[in-house]
Amino acid sequence: MKYVPPSARETAFNCPHCGALAKQFWFDVFARAKDDERPLPMLVGSGGAKEFDLEKFEDEETRKTLAAWADRMGKGLPFLESLENSKYVRFDLHNLHLSECYNCKEIAVWQYDKLSYPTTGTAPEPNPDLPADLKRDYDEASAILDISPRGAAALIRLVIQKLCRHLGQPGENINADIKALVAGGLDPRVQKALDAVRVIGNHAVHPGQIDLRDDRATAESLFRLLNLVVEKMVSEPKHVEEVYTRLPEAAIRAIEKRDGAKKAD
Repeated sequence: MKYVPPSARETAFNCPHCGALAKQFWFDVFARAKDDERPLPMLVGSGGAKEFDLEKFEDEETRKTLAAWADRMGKGLPFLESLENSKYVRFDLHNLHLSECYNCKEIAVWQYDKLSYPTTGTAPEPNPDLPADLKRDYDEASAILDISPRGAAALIRLVIQKLCRHLGQPGENINADIKALVAGGLDPRVQKALDAVRVIGNHAVHPGQIDLRDDRATAESLFRLLNLVVEKMVSEPKHVEEVYTRLPEAAIRAIEKRDGAKKAD
């Protein structure tokens, strides 16, 4: 499945809320002065809609709208409210923008090209066959990708090291583990992917010729490489084994007899 990372340079990308590859609507942001009655940003506490006397509004649709408004305010969630031709708008707020997902209608907040909200990860979704303990590290790397590409790259390198252990290697020296996998017949393309993650992730911890401080694209590519490695080393063998074990027992015995005869020759 194609993955387009959230970006202030795109009109369609995988939504950081729902994950769908969907059209994004972009909005400028405007500011108005707060009134004297509620001069501070904290308009609604944890009580959400309960803090509003909604019963004084006779129209049921109005009550529903205000209840939803108050609930989102109480949870600290940004949302859009139509104020067309409002005389209260006083300033254009530059360098801050909103994107709205066509699929889920949720709002993302951007400061220049940095995603400020939501704070969930913006990397590609992990391969579903990634072991659970590795997925936790993957999700942590995804969560900090925008804030610290170097930190994300270092965590993905750690995931590769743990994956080598999952594949039967000691997991103490990632270079030695890859060498052992190559000796065991590792696909050269997978070996290149492993080494790319190993080298780039290592430079993230010990800076050398690769500077990842502002290089989100390179760090992001490591997530795709990791998913490719998991697909080749975990998912594909798993799918083959699932199909093979469904064969009739007589057919499996015949295959084993054939292979045994080949070894004898």
